[in-house]
Amino acid sequence: MSSKPAKLSAADYDALSETERKEYDAARAKAEAEEQAALPYRWRQTLTDVDVDIPLPPKTRGRDLAVTFTRTTISAALKSNPSEPLLSGTFPAPIKTDSSTWLLEGGELQLHLEKVNTQEWWKHVVTSAPEIDTTKIQPENSKLSDLDGETRGMVEKMMFDQQQKQMGKPTSDEQKKMEMMKKFQEAHPEMDFSQAKFS
Repeated sequence: MSSKPAKLSAADYDALSETERKEYDAARAKAEAEEQAALPYRWRQTLTDVDVDIPLPPKTRGRDLAVTFTRTTISAALKSNPSEPLLSGTFPAPIKTDSSTWLLEGGELQLHLEKVNTQEWWKHVVTSAPEIDTTKIQPENSKLSDLDGETRGMVEKMMFDQQQKQMGKPTSDEQKKMEMMKKFQEAHPEMDFSQAKFS
């Protein structure tokens, strides 16, 4: 199993050459994929929910399972073996317990968890599990189209700004400031803007 390179600070990452960044990103992505593949479950998420699939022993029935979750914790185990839970721990953020569910389907325990905060990606299902790099998440376009106009606009802006930062380019807000400054300069050529800062 490849060891995951230590997470760099934004400044250290920016100091890398483009080739070094690609190598660093690839090494972290490979190690992350191995960490996730080693988990006893598979999971995926959107901004609004998290789905977890846990393989079960053959012939397991719903009555054989003990599944409980609160706003911040989960415990799923076979009643015959409660000391070795299938999944147990603390969520990275609260869930809506009234709209979160579980069911037995195709030999798997399937958990559907509704997030309270629908503006953040989870780094893991439970805080004891290895983290994923949420800055590398690319939401499916079809999922983006499911969002209402305001939320979709916000997500697209967040994605654009994240990509701009990674390339060392100005974010959408910084671009707007620069546009306004440019227009103001054109309207007032007699003023000296050489010392102006765009922070």
